Amino acid sequence: QVQVMESGGGSVQAGGSLRLACTASGSFVYNYCMGWFRQAPGKEREVVAAMFLGGGSTYHADSVKGRFAITQDSIKNILYLQMNSLKPEDTALYYCAANCRAWHKVPKSTDFRSWGQGTQVTVSS
Repeated sequence: QVQVMESGGGSVQAGGSLRLACTASGSFVYNYCMGWFRQAPGKEREVVAAMFLGGGSTYHADSVKGRFAITQDSIKNILYLQMNSLKPEDTALYYCAANCRAWHKVPKSTDFRSWGQGTQVTVSS
């Protein structure tokens, strides 16, 4: 079993920044990639960013390109999501996802086997 835990959510004004952090531990089936997803009220869960671990390639959704960045501290084994220039439409529950082998073109929820409980990000105008 894999335990995934997010931290770093909060409330900010539009234009502000937040950094989310995620740790994952346990018995992985696959440990090649991790990602961030978000779900706003009344909407489906969507991918925000994902990366292949150990400095591999990354994916960022068009809606966050140039504003968000997914990174990994491989020494501390922490996944980050740096979020800059936040907009009210970024308001959502953000989930960290792990236990992933790979994705094809666009990461999907089904590519990840383990999920955190989510951390709330609220951006006010």
